[in-house]
Amino acid sequence: MADIIGTSNKVLEVNLSSQEFSVYFVTEKERKMYLGGKGLGLKLLYDRMKPGIDPLGEDNIIAFMPGVLSGTRAHCGGRLAAVTKSPLTGIMAFSSCGGPFGAQLKTAGWDGLLIRGKAKKPIYLQISSTGIEFKEGKKLWGKDTLFVQEKLGGKKAGTLIIGVAGENLVRYANIISGHRFLGRTGMGAVMGSKNLKAIVALGGEYNIVPKNQKLFDKVWNKAKKYLDRNYVTSVAYRKFGTSSGTNLMNRANGLPVNNFKSGSHQHASMVSGERMKEKHNTKYYTCKPCTIYCSKKGDFGGEVQVVPEYETLSLLGTNLGIFDSVQIAKWNQVCSELGMDTISVGNTIGWVMEATEKGLVKSELKFASPNGVKKALLDIANGKGFGKEMGEGVRALSEKYGGKDFAMHVKGLEISGYDSRSCFGQGLAYATANRGAHHLSAYIVGLEVIMGLLKPHTIRAKADFTKFFESLTCCVNSLHTCIFTAYAIPFETWLPKYTPKPILAFAMQNLPKIVIQIIDYSLYTKQWIAMTGIKISNKEFLKAGSRIHVLERYMNTREGISRKDDTLPPRLLQETRPGDQKKRTVPLDKMLDKYYKLRGYDENGIPKEKTLKELGIV
Repeated sequence: MADIIGTSNKVLEVNLSSQEFSVYFVTEKERKMYLGGKGLGLKLLYDRMKPGIDPLGEDNIIAFMPGVLSGTRAHCGGRLAAVTKSPLTGIMAFSSCGGPFGAQLKTAGWDGLLIRGKAKKPIYLQISSTGIEFKEGKKLWGKDTLFVQEKLGGKKAGTLIIGVAGENLVRYANIISGHRFLGRTGMGAVMGSKNLKAIVALGGEYNIVPKNQKLFDKVWNKAKKYLDRNYVTSVAYRKFGTSSGTNLMNRANGLPVNNFKSGSHQHASMVSGERMKEKHNTKYYTCKPCTIYCSKKGDFGGEVQVVPEYETLSLLGTNLGIFDSVQIAKWNQVCSELGMDTISVGNTIGWVMEATEKGLVKSELKFASPNGVKKALLDIANGKGFGKEMGEGVRALSEKYGGKDFAMHVKGLEISGYDSRSCFGQGLAYATANRGAHHLSAYIVGLEVIMGLLKPHTIRAKADFTKFFESLTCCVNSLHTCIFTAYAIPFETWLPKYTPKPILAFAMQNLPKIVIQIIDYSLYTKQWIAMTGIKISNKEFLKAGSRIHVLERYMNTREGISRKDDTLPPRLLQETRPGDQKKRTVPLDKMLDKYYKLRGYDENGIPKEKTLKELGIV
């Protein structure tokens, strides 16, 4: 087996229309400016795609980009970034997932894969070190994701697969890799529009070796120490999974209940990670390589199933008034087989339940009742009846039937499982997120509720930390490693670790610029240096993250995005929650003004020419 020292810098470019492929060689300048993963994928698409193209047309390109850590033993480094134009939002889309595909693609000798065009009939692709084979896919078309996965090598094989939802162009269809998903923004529909059922990467031909093994090992040891002593990564997530956040959000009045009408419920603990560990005897079921072990599987009525993540439990559970973990797990399994994003579909069903209450639409879907939910999932995926319209998402539904005031989306992307009336900074992060309302563009709720380092109901410091964590998150998603490592990497260094929490919280709240200057994220920088051998300072590394974020924003503004789109659902801006005696809503505008100034945007949210030039984008 041969070694690849650092990165191969080879990206496969595939045209499905002509069934041809070529190789693009990434330059050192591109690598240093855009790092890899998400950043490099965005740059390659920016150079190849014109504004205004149809996301479901032949000119759209979907990029699958493992980062420089993929294929190594780096903690939580088995990640894959995907970038395209979203059929759900009409703007740039990004998603991240674990699973085996990224490492298999890297160990086949490739640092990325770009796919354009449309096959004349259903196909799948097989990738090896020599290139691409175009395989007949007709017998796989119409089959569920798990059936196809088994046919193409099983859960450990390097596969990306869509279900019938992707084939039928459901706008929030996803892509499965092992037991993980490229879940958000409708990337499964992009593959479906290209008649591409699956991609198989035949890896294992190369070892991925750091250019500086000594530095890599040193950083690996220190990162493990940090991950093993941080409470969230070593206790909460390791023992209970992401659903350990259920009780926290319920206490903070930030758990979505009945389409975000309320932020808490007396039965919420029934779907908490703590309760499910006890009830379902949960065990690790995680990405590889992993140090956090957040994903779980358990015994659900005599059948071993994946334990739903917090987002699924909240949006496909509490958001519908359902607190039965067995029922939610069954729906989660259905969505996995059909290939649909549980966040978007949970929001969509929640909207339909409320619209039914208010007489805007007719359906059998009602809050607190499981009746009709499975049928709705099947109808959406198969494009049957009203299910076809539900497959367009809540923005399209509310524009046709009314009910915009309770359509829970930003820029067309359905909102994640955090009611930002309980965490104002997360509200700003939702509004400014380039792909739409997703919590992992900048996870400010982690500072506000989970770690308790920022006061949740104030606007002070929120713009500063939103900007900082957007940029750092872009770095993490371009390395590419798990964003959950950010609980530990910056916060287990000596200064935050040994500063008394009240003092640290005071400094973060009142002196954000100073705190941001001294936050130590150098383990991320050093991992990148160890792999590539390219010198880069911490400041340059974070600037690359800002460059990636602003490039994505710039690409979106060419599609018409501006301040009018950097908003929140009216429910969060105008309605108060039951139980909140102070009757709080999200004070977005003041935070947004400061954020634009910090980012170098004009008052309408458009990146200034000076900003674009300083970052080297134009």
